[in-house]
Amino acid sequence: VPIPDPVVEEKRKRIILEGDVPTPVNPPKGCHFCTRCPKVMEICHDNEPEFRDYGAGHFVACWLYQK
Repeated sequence: VPIPDPVVEEKRKRIILEGDVPTPVNPPKGCHFCTRCPKVMEICHDNEPEFRDYGAGHFVACWLYQK
């Protein structure tokens, strides 16, 4: 478990998500995050991206990282 560093936390830019939180009972078609993503693209609304392994225990499911 990482130990929080107050110096690092002061410099970190906080991202505040806007938009509607989708219901898990009836998620949106395509990417389940598309209603809140600041970089949403047309493909996000129609197609769900696959999870990709980027090493060191990091995974991503985003069309921006499918290349």
